[in-house]
Amino acid sequence: MTNEDVEVRASTERDEGYQRGLTTRTVQMIAIGGAIGTGLFYGSGGAIEKAGPALILAYALAGLAIFIVMRALGELLIYRPISGGISEYADEFLGRFAGFSQGWTYWAVWTTTCMAEITVAGKYINYWWPSIPVWVTALVALMVLFGANLISVGMFGRAEFWFSAIKVTAILGMIIVGIGVLLPIAGLGPDTGPSVTNLWSDGGFFATGFTNALLSLQIVMFAYVGVELVGVTAGEAQNPRVTLRKAINSVPFRIGVFYVGSLVVILSVRSWRDFQEGQSPFVSVFEYIGIPGAAGIVNFVLLTAALSSCNSGIYSTGRMVRSLAQRGDAPRQLARLSGRQVPIGGIVLSAVVMVAGVVVNVIDPDHAFSYITSVSTVGIIVVWGTILVCHMAYRKKVARGELPASDYRVPGAPVTTWAALAFLLMVFVLLFFDTDGRVALIVGAVWFACVGIGYLAWSRGRSLAGTR
Repeated sequence: MTNEDVEVRASTERDEGYQRGLTTRTVQMIAIGGAIGTGLFYGSGGAIEKAGPALILAYALAGLAIFIVMRALGELLIYRPISGGISEYADEFLGRFAGFSQGWTYWAVWTTTCMAEITVAGKYINYWWPSIPVWVTALVALMVLFGANLISVGMFGRAEFWFSAIKVTAILGMIIVGIGVLLPIAGLGPDTGPSVTNLWSDGGFFATGFTNALLSLQIVMFAYVGVELVGVTAGEAQNPRVTLRKAINSVPFRIGVFYVGSLVVILSVRSWRDFQEGQSPFVSVFEYIGIPGAAGIVNFVLLTAALSSCNSGIYSTGRMVRSLAQRGDAPRQLARLSGRQVPIGGIVLSAVVMVAGVVVNVIDPDHAFSYITSVSTVGIIVVWGTILVCHMAYRKKVARGELPASDYRVPGAPVTTWAALAFLLMVFVLLFFDTDGRVALIVGAVWFACVGIGYLAWSRGRSLAGTR
């Protein structure tokens, strides 16, 4: 039996019961649209206010680090494609506690991210119907997406495909229209105001200072949450080794066009001073251009982006919980699949916890988004850092001849891997200098303390059960 046969068998045994219902086209679209959510569409308004035009550089630098993270994850996925891969690799290369903590941390990241998305969905509904409380919309959205995820993985894939298609089309449309506004011959938008000189003429490129540009990285990193989602699809993707490779190779294009490209256009059409926290820069730009009904259309796109991200959150948390349960790091009942081959136990648990996001919106709707996103940022930095550490551990085992080498390698490793890890550490340290960041670090510390206590209690419980 070849090494590849062993790897495939190991993956198949762990993922047994899943239906490979995600086509190559669907996984590609999930990869393209998975990380395009409220962090870019909604949160970038506050980031522009904080960093000015330098936010473009922040997105570009963070994007380089994220690309290395994704290539590291890709190398591990080609070595052994499996659902819940992030916690599986932590368990394999760093030990049982790492697998336990990273699995539950990734679950917490997506649970809180979904809370943020349904929070913003309520704000977008307020654009048309301001009398509807945000928490009502959040609860309805959560229930609808919960039901869709219970039907089948195919239903999730189709919904996410069209959600992503709408987001991608909207961003490309905005970029095209924005370029048209910037070209005098096009005759679009106001006669004066839009110009690429807006990137440096109003206070300079670092208009709010270099320090504020660094501090904006907290919001920037949250915007990239979801880029790793393609790794969770490994157990349900058709021909995962080929599909995942293609999806990860598209990361630089996604970052260059959808993040950096859209921000260059936005900040050229209007001065950075015209954007503020709590308002989507995409809606603001279309209103400024004066296209009839465009702001309402963009608002609909932003609503679908929020629903898309929450849809992904329910999907990923359900699979992660099942992976934990299969390894004995969660109650065995949570490993159960429904008759439609979806992890019903994990999905139900995640949706119940996500209701906490509705409660936060009831208590403090004005600050719910900032509270939730800051907490999610801490968790995802730890998860991405763990991916890099696992990659380095894997490479060491390959060098010793203990594991087969992957033919999909991180370019420039281990230098690039260390550089990406150092960047994530820098962002983590920067959280100390921001009010929301300090709150997130406190909550994060409490979370990891709870995870540590939970691991000890759970391990002791399993040991006692084994002696009976």
